[in-house]
Amino acid sequence: MKKEKFDIQGMTCSSCSSHVEKAVCKLDGAKKVNVNLLSNSMVVEYDDKILNNDLITKAVIDAGYGAKVSSEGNKNQRSMPQTDKQNEKIKSMKKRLICSIIFLIPLMYIAMHHMLPMPQVIEDIFHGAENALIFGFTQLLLLLPIIYLNRNFFIIGFKRLVKGTPNMDSLVAIGSLAAIIYGIYAIYMIGHGLGHNNLAVVQKYSNDLYFESAGMILTLVTIGKYLETKSKGKTKDAISKLINLAPKTSIVIRNNVETEINTDEIVQGDIIVIKPGTSIPVDGIIREGK
Repeated sequence: MKKEKFDIQGMTCSSCSSHVEKAVCKLDGAKKVNVNLLSNSMVVEYDDKILNNDLITKAVIDAGYGAKVSSEGNKNQRSMPQTDKQNEKIKSMKKRLICSIIFLIPLMYIAMHHMLPMPQVIEDIFHGAENALIFGFTQLLLLLPIIYLNRNFFIIGFKRLVKGTPNMDSLVAIGSLAAIIYGIYAIYMIGHGLGHNNLAVVQKYSNDLYFESAGMILTLVTIGKYLETKSKGKTKDAISKLINLAPKTSIVIRNNVETEINTDEIVQGDIIVIKPGTSIPVDGIIREGK
């Protein structure tokens, strides 16, 4: 039996971790699979005579995610890695969120200007059937940067959909894309109505633009993702500090001799000697002492 840890890329929710776990559990020789969404990792216990790392990696990739053998091959490395990478990810998401909000505010104002205090210049440019094409096209232009900033929803969401493992990103991508496509169709119908002097069609479709809905969906979910990523980062830091409280080395009795070994090398059944003033390295049962 062999135990190996893998880094998993592309997981965004518990549904993702469940898909990865099921994909690996189906493999012959896989005995125990544990996927951790918080650390984006997976620990697999398997029969190395039947299964190997390449087959496990391939199963995860076929499920629509990325996988590689963890760089934590050094067992002496007890702290959780990639803190800098996590901080960089949080900063990137914060920047993405701020930029999305910058474009969302004027988009929402233009879309809802008839319900808000409106300067005369705004009314002259965007209000009325004669300005319907400008009204719709301006909203589309303001939405495009929001789509670009949050393009990962579409890339990951539709990739998971094609693989048959849809997740929350798939739902966001489908919902926002439906609003975008219908909005573009409405712009064409507005243009057709203006060209044929059919103001009834123009009025109908100028009231049926949903670009602001698509922008709001993408931005609100990005807020949730940002808060989630920030929370995960704090949790990882707390776990890392907790792990580092354990001593790096321990004294065990083997062959009636006290031997100092790395704490990670302790196995079930070892007798551990706890000296006065030292920390207890692992869970266990007290055999003797006071």
